[in-house]
Amino acid sequence: MAVPQRRISKTRKRMRRTHFKLNVEGLVTCPNCGEMIKSHHVCPKCGYYAGKAQVLDGKVVKPEVKKEPAKKTPAKKAPAKKTTKKAATEEAK
Repeated sequence: MAVPQRRISKTRKRMRRTHFKLNVEGLVTCPNCGEMIKSHHVCPKCGYYAGKAQVLDGKVVKPEVKKEPAKKTPAKKAPAKKTTKKAATEEAK
């Protein structure tokens, strides 16, 4: 069984453990209010995402859809009958 030759000092132990920590990744500052938020998420403080209000006073804001007036389509004409040489000569008689 392995037995340490000497006692490890507090300083050496703590220096070794400096890299043994949790990293908080994916946090960015909200461009609207400056709060730290998860990236690609709505800010829980101000309710903004990508510069647009998504949540106001606890209610989800839906983007307004612009309604365009219905365009009038011209009435479709019946396709013209194809005439053949035989039909053209019969009509001429």
